[in-house]
Amino acid sequence: MPMPAVEERVDRLEEAIDRFVANVGVEFNKLYNSQMRTEAELREFKEEMRLYREDTQAFKDEMRIFKDEMGGFKDEMGAFKDEMRKDRREMNRKWGDLANKLGTMVEDLVYPSLPRVIKETLGQEPQRIWARFKQRLPDGLLKEFDAIARTQDLVCLNSTKATLRSGDVDAFVTDIATFREYFPEYRDLPLVGILATLAVEESVLSYAEKQGFLVLAVGDEVMEVKNRPGFEPKRW
Repeated sequence: MPMPAVEERVDRLEEAIDRFVANVGVEFNKLYNSQMRTEAELREFKEEMRLYREDTQAFKDEMRIFKDEMGGFKDEMGAFKDEMRKDRREMNRKWGDLANKLGTMVEDLVYPSLPRVIKETLGQEPQRIWARFKQRLPDGLLKEFDAIARTQDLVCLNSTKATLRSGDVDAFVTDIATFREYFPEYRDLPLVGILATLAVEESVLSYAEKQGFLVLAVGDEVMEVKNRPGFEPKRW
């Protein structure tokens, strides 16, 4: 092969090699730059994840502290409510003692509580309430009733004692038996008996319930019902 032809082929080969090297260099740079960007993005992502974990942990710590504070606040509120309940009960008890000494338990404690008690336990609104009401029979016999409440469908009779005893329960049964002699206009209405006192012993409460009576005593609401939940008073 003539020398000029060989030299020409060698020149073309060198040019091809130069182009290949140049192209390889460009692609390598691209690949290198892409790898650098990927590594930078990975480092940035790792940093963001680290900050996220720190923020999440800080949030969890804040929530835990908040829950602890709320728990303490609830405890304080519970203690405050208990203290207020005790204070209210003590105030009502002292009020009841004073009313008992003055002989005004019916007027000061029972009478103001009857509308609420009758509404809550019997589901009816009293149309009229009498306190310390005296009624005389045709033969002249006079009897005083502590409190009487009339609703649309029934009449409620109250007997109030500073200390309620089993004998008072029996006496109230007798009062109910003779009530309509004094109030014949209520002959056709069912009658509910309500006993009221400052405090009631469990045995007396049970005995009064067996007779079908609602029992009231001093509590959070001045006079509150002491019967067991679901108790239904007798209609006489």
